[in-house]
Amino acid sequence: MSKIHVFNAGPCLLPQVAIDNTIEALKDFKGTGVSLISISHRTPGWDEVMNECRALWKEILNIPDTHEVVFLGGGASLEFLYVAMNFLEKKAGYLDTGVWAKKAYKEAKGIGEAICVASSSDKNYSYIPKGYEIPSDLDYFHITTNNTIYGTEIKEDIDCPVPLIADMSSDILSRRVDVSKYALIYGGAQKNAGPAGVAFAIVRKDALGKVSRYIPTMLDYRVHIDKLSMFNTPPVFSIFVMNETLKWLKSIGGIDAIHEINVKKAESLYAEIDRNPLFKGTAAKEDRSIMNVCFVMNDGYEDLQDEFMKFSKSHNIVGIKGHRSVGGFRASIYNACTQEDVDALIACMQEFETLHKK
Repeated sequence: MSKIHVFNAGPCLLPQVAIDNTIEALKDFKGTGVSLISISHRTPGWDEVMNECRALWKEILNIPDTHEVVFLGGGASLEFLYVAMNFLEKKAGYLDTGVWAKKAYKEAKGIGEAICVASSSDKNYSYIPKGYEIPSDLDYFHITTNNTIYGTEIKEDIDCPVPLIADMSSDILSRRVDVSKYALIYGGAQKNAGPAGVAFAIVRKDALGKVSRYIPTMLDYRVHIDKLSMFNTPPVFSIFVMNETLKWLKSIGGIDAIHEINVKKAESLYAEIDRNPLFKGTAAKEDRSIMNVCFVMNDGYEDLQDEFMKFSKSHNIVGIKGHRSVGGFRASIYNACTQEDVDALIACMQEFETLHKK
């Protein structure tokens, strides 16, 4: 069977070695004779997986001792609520850069006072706001570093006068991050870190315990830190795959190596979009994401959208349909997506051009 080139926005394409190792564990977890999906989190050997996974996060991202890593259920959508419950005392600020940032903001407004510091909604979130001022009286300032639907990304760690919190669901582990600048980094694993079913949180420990409200036990980061992410039954399968994914990332050279690969993939695909008269990008060039490449048919070629979707599928390219709110196409080129996959999409675009160029 010919190779399928997967550009799904999430759940993501996973490294083949992580898939293969997981298949073996599904047959027999660490010689126990029991399948990975049948073990208890109290099974001998599971602590080793949890400890290794936590240690790999710390090593790969160079996480300082001031922070702890926890694994949670509920995805980033539940962490929107975690954020407000654990950090919002008087007032929080949010940067509105798309659907997920807006949803995070909504959860905070349900808990207390929250303000929108800046927004790019005026141009359908096609750029990252700039030149805004972060009020100094905020309990925290929340950003979404990569916007999967619109293909924009904050590529550098911003300087912030108040505790900085970031949803990094879709660009975590794709570039080097100065974790010390953040009170919290969180996200769902299903873009770069593993399969759906587990979320991660990198929490600065001394930033917790500063709100006066009661925090429900399951929503208190301190509980999950104290219990080593096993206060309740953790998502065992998803954490195992996450660990295998991190082992793969370390084996290929870690963050610096994968960032170089990601930049090359993105630059080659954007170059083709800018060159090919049939297509055009939708995000401001200075804010283009290296994870989610969004584009549409160019002016005069709009009626070819459905035809290109069918054409790309016939070339074993899947997952490039754009989000329903923006239309067009979206190629998600997360860590496990290869240059070969990107080159296949580029070749497909060029072949389509020869058939339809005016």
